[in-house]
Amino acid sequence: MPRDAPCRSPSPRQSDLYAVILAGGGGTRLWPLSSPERPKPFLPLLGERTLLQLTADRLEGLVDPDSVFVVTDQRYARLVGEQLPDATVLAEPIGRNTAPAIALATVAIDRADDEVMLVLPADQTVERAEAFAEVLRDAERDLARGAFGLAAPLVTLGVQPTRPATEFGYLIPDLDQHQAGRIDAYRLKSFQEKPSIDRATELLVQPGVAWNAGMFMWQRRAIRAALQAFASRLLDPIELAFGSGALVEIYSSIESISIDYAVMEPGAAAGQVVMGSMDVGWNDLGSWTSLLGELGMPSIEATIAPAGEPFEAGAGDLAIWRSPSGRLASASGVDATMVETTGPVAILSGAHQLTARIDALLARCSIPEAPQ
Repeated sequence: MPRDAPCRSPSPRQSDLYAVILAGGGGTRLWPLSSPERPKPFLPLLGERTLLQLTADRLEGLVDPDSVFVVTDQRYARLVGEQLPDATVLAEPIGRNTAPAIALATVAIDRADDEVMLVLPADQTVERAEAFAEVLRDAERDLARGAFGLAAPLVTLGVQPTRPATEFGYLIPDLDQHQAGRIDAYRLKSFQEKPSIDRATELLVQPGVAWNAGMFMWQRRAIRAALQAFASRLLDPIELAFGSGALVEIYSSIESISIDYAVMEPGAAAGQVVMGSMDVGWNDLGSWTSLLGELGMPSIEATIAPAGEPFEAGAGDLAIWRSPSGRLASASGVDATMVETTGPVAILSGAHQLTARIDALLARCSIPEAPQ
């Protein structure tokens, strides 16, 4: 089972880079494949290993095994322990979005102020792992330890866009402050939340613009100072609660807010954020269409029928649902009167010819939920 916080690790380390993996989510975008009981990070969507395990795999050779930490809702601590038995788990009493999770990691993980924290979501994929590792090495060396006259900047890693995506946020660089080298970097001007298709088309051709991948790197002192400056309403109660053992009592009253809104956007306005750009075959697997494209089944459109609502899958479509036993099933030419489920149903348009391949995916992910 995983080691639990508080995190005190005086043993010698080969590197002072440590990784904080954020693992959680509500399981809504890939219903019914994912679920609130087993969200996307804990599923073997791309093969035998789960997205969480693949995230940790990409850190091999970069981060010492005893320097990998996973912040997760306490509901998923058991899953983390099963999938990453060597990781240290920081269990939140309740998921409160990325800003409280990062604040908790900043408080609970006892590292020197100049050591560098890498923050990664657990539910993304990277095709070119070696190129990604090189980006992380360069970002630590050339950005997180000082860049653009900042001794300890907040670093966000952006992805070079390949299409006018409306499902991602965008990073808008200051083109007058550009640092070319082992990693292409800019002083960040602003964040653009998920845009309209017209705005996304404009951003696609603007130099230096990147997708916001939700990956960050900073010295511990940098994120602590930024949290204190822009989100002390989060940092102060978490610090007090962690020190007094009252985390459960305090956590439910903490604001649920993303790190972008709480820290990175005001940090960019204050000139403290640096963007490193990467092209590593990144995908956030945020929808059925995105997942099936990653598995070599592109151009499949999906709709989700919420629990209890009517649906119909034609002869060329594929309906996917979770049975009361927890098993996933699929069929064409069915409607709500023919399917026994209490949960949402995914309708994959025109996917009937891919039934065998999709059923293989369902078999991997069709894990009956254990009692909590």
